[in-house]
Amino acid sequence: RSLIPRLPHGFVQQPSVFSVRLASTAAATNEPKEPTFLENINMYYDQAALLSDASKALLAHVKKCDSMIEVSFPIRLNMSDDEKDPKAIIVTGYRAQHSHHRLPVKGGIRFSTHVEAQEVKALAALMTYKCAVVDVPFGGAKGGIMIEPSQFTENQLQRITKQYASELIRYNFLSPGLDVPAPDMGTGPREMAWIVQAYRNLHPEDINASGCVTGKPVSQGGIRGRTAATGLGVFYCIREALNDKALMSK
Repeated sequence: RSLIPRLPHGFVQQPSVFSVRLASTAAATNEPKEPTFLENINMYYDQAALLSDASKALLAHVKKCDSMIEVSFPIRLNMSDDEKDPKAIIVTGYRAQHSHHRLPVKGGIRFSTHVEAQEVKALAALMTYKCAVVDVPFGGAKGGIMIEPSQFTENQLQRITKQYASELIRYNFLSPGLDVPAPDMGTGPREMAWIVQAYRNLHPEDINASGCVTGKPVSQGGIRGRTAATGLGVFYCIREALNDKALMSK
C-alpha cells in the first residue's frame, strides 16, 4: 500500500520545481554539483567574515537565518456550489526572517514557480547585508508563493494573497513593527493593498495597520516614485561609473 497520503477529491498538489531539479541533478551523476544560491551567499559571507574584527560567535549568529516558515493551504478555483467538483489546489508559501538585530525586518514577496526554501533564505540574507552596508535600520526578510501568477484570475490571486497573508499574521511573520513585506517579482501595489486588507481584518485596532507593507498604491498610503525606484537606482550607478575616469580607463 502506498505511504503517500491521498488528497481530498478535487485537490491537486502543484508540482515542486525543486523536486524536479533534484531529480535531474541526481541523474547527472558525472557532473560536478553546483552550489545552491544559499551556499553561494554563505561562501561570500565567510570570505568577508575573515576581514572582520567581530567575534566568531557573533559572525556565526549573523550568518544563520533566525526564523523560517512554510505554509500550505487549499484554494478553491471555482466558486460554484457544486461540492462534487470543487476544483481546488494546495498552495505553498514561505517567509524567512534572516536577522532580528534591527526591527522590523524588511523584504519582498514574490510569486513564482521557482520559489523554494533555500532561495527565500538566501534572498533574506542579502536583504540583511544590503541594509547593513548602507546603514538602513532594518533586518532582512523575504517571502514567496510557489505559483505562476499568469495562470490565475485576479479574484483567485486576491484569495491566494489574502490567505497567505493571514497565515503569516497568525505566526507573527507580518506586522508593522516586526515584519514588513514589499513587492517583488510577480507582485506589485495591488497585492500589497490586498495584504493590508487582510491585516486590517485581523487587527482592526492597530492604527499603524497601513504600515504592515510598503509599495502600496499611492491612493492607499503609498509613496510616489516607488515604481521607478529600482530602475532609477541602476541609472545612478551607471552614471557614477561612467563619470569615474579611472574606472573607465581600465
